Amino acid sequence: MMLIRVAIVLAVTVVSINVSAQDQSADNVVTVKAAVDAYRQDREAEILEDFVELLSIPNVATNLSDMERNAEHIVGLLESRGLKTQRLSAGGAPYIYAALNKPGATETILIYAHFDGQPVQEENWAYPPFSPTLLDGSVKAGAQAIDIAGVSGSFHPDWRLYARSAGDDKMPIVALVHTLDALAANGIPLTVNLKLLLDGEEEQGSPTIARIIEENASLFDADLLLFCDGPMHQSRQAQLVFGVRGSTTVDITTYGATRPLHSGHYGNWAPNPVIQLTHLLASMRDESGRILVDGYYDDVAPLSELERDAIANMPDVTETLKNELSIHTPEGDGKRLEELISLPAINVRGIQAGGVGADGRNIVLSTATASLDLRLVPDQTPKRAVELVKAHLAAQGFHVVFEEPTADILRAHEKVAKLDWHDAGYPALRTALDQPMSLRLTELMRLIAPDLIVTPTMGGSLPLHEFGSRLDAPIIILPFANHDNNQHAENENIRLKNIWDAMQIYGAVLGSFGNR
Repeated sequence: MMLIRVAIVLAVTVVSINVSAQDQSADNVVTVKAAVDAYRQDREAEILEDFVELLSIPNVATNLSDMERNAEHIVGLLESRGLKTQRLSAGGAPYIYAALNKPGATETILIYAHFDGQPVQEENWAYPPFSPTLLDGSVKAGAQAIDIAGVSGSFHPDWRLYARSAGDDKMPIVALVHTLDALAANGIPLTVNLKLLLDGEEEQGSPTIARIIEENASLFDADLLLFCDGPMHQSRQAQLVFGVRGSTTVDITTYGATRPLHSGHYGNWAPNPVIQLTHLLASMRDESGRILVDGYYDDVAPLSELERDAIANMPDVTETLKNELSIHTPEGDGKRLEELISLPAINVRGIQAGGVGADGRNIVLSTATASLDLRLVPDQTPKRAVELVKAHLAAQGFHVVFEEPTADILRAHEKVAKLDWHDAGYPALRTALDQPMSLRLTELMRLIAPDLIVTPTMGGSLPLHEFGSRLDAPIIILPFANHDNNQHAENENIRLKNIWDAMQIYGAVLGSFGNR
C-alpha cells in the first residue's frame, strides 16, 4: 500500500512539474510578445523608413549590380545587430549567410528568406515599384498616399506599403532585424543559435542553391529550418505550413504545313496545329481539373490521417474566395482548395498561336505552342512526370520529337509534337506533422496564436527539396505576408499588421524555443 502511495505522489509531482513548466513557458511567451510589441509601437515610423530604404533598391536577380547593392545594404543591417556575415556565390546573384551565436545554447534555428524580386512592368503600377508608397488601404479601393514622416503616433494596422518585394520577400528581413533590436533593448536573450540564409536568386528558381549548400555544408548545420516565404492563409490567422508542391515546366508544339496557308483556300484541308493542340490539352485533364494522363497519380503519396484532420480543421474560405475572385464554380468537383493543392496539377500557363482582334489573320498557322506548369506532390519526380506526358502524347497519335522537326519528319507522320523540357524542376517536400520539431514549434505557435492554422502543404513551390536532400534539419514554412499581397504582379504590397505580427512571432520563437 505504501508503494502505491509513493507512486501516486511521484506521479502527481511529475504532472505538477510539467504543468508548472508549461505555465512558465506560456508566461515567457506572453512576456516576450508584449516586450516586442511595446518596442515596435514606439518605433513604427523608424521600422517603416528602414523598410522603404531596402525596398527602394531594384532587385531583379538577373541585374547583378543591383543585387550586389541589395546584398551590401542587408549586410549592413545584419552586422550592425552583431551578426557575422558571409557572401556566398556559385556564379549567379549573391547569397548572404549570417550567424548569431548564443553562449550556452544547444540548438540552432536556420531562417531562410530571399531578397530578389520578379521583373516589373512599371506602366501597370499605380505607384512606381521602387518608390515605396504607404496607402491608407488598398489601391483597388482607391486608397490615398500617406507621408510616413508626417504620421504622429501609431500607424493603422490595415494600411499597406506598396513596392516590389514588399510582400515577397524582403519583409521578413526587416522584421527580423528589428525584432533583434527589441529583444536586446528589453534584455531578453536568444534561447537558440540563429543562422540566416538570404537568397538573391529565388525568383529565378535558385539555380545555384544546390552548389551553395554543398560547398558550404558546415554553415547550415541546424536543428530546424524555417522558410519565411509565401502568403498566409486567406483568413489572416497565423499559420505553419509543412510542405510545398514541386514544379517543372514543359512546352508542347504542334505542327501543320511548313508555311502559313490562306484559311479560305486551305481551311478544312490543311491540318490546323491550334485545333490539334487544343484537343491534346483537353485530353490531358477534364473540366474538374482531374488529370487524365495514364499513370499520373500512381506515385502520389496519400495524405496521412493527421494531415487530413489538419485540413478538415482549417477555416473553409471557399465562399469568401468565390466572392473575392468572382468565380461561380471552382474546379475540383466540390473538394476544398486545401485538399486540391495536395494533389498534382497540370496548368496551361499560356498558348502562343497567331493573333486575335486587330492582330488576327485569315490563315492556317504552321505551329502552335502551349506552355505547361506541372505542379508535383510527394512522391512524384519531374523526370517521371515529363515521361508520362510524353507517353500521353504518343498515345494520342503524336510522333514526339525534342528538336525542331525536319520536313521529312513532318511528311512521314500524321501528327508531330515537339516536347521542350525547360528545366529540371524539383520534387515536392512535406515534413511530418508529428515529427518532434514539428510538435514543439506547433505547441509554441499555439501559445503565440491560439487560432493557429496547421497546413500540410501549400500550393506554390519553393526549393525546399534542395535543402531537404542535403540537410538533416526538418523544414517548416512560416509565412508572414497577407494573402492578397499581389506577389509577382503589379501593385505588390504588405499590410502593416503582417509586419507587426512577424516581429511578435520572431521574438517569441527566438526568445522561447530553446527553453522548451
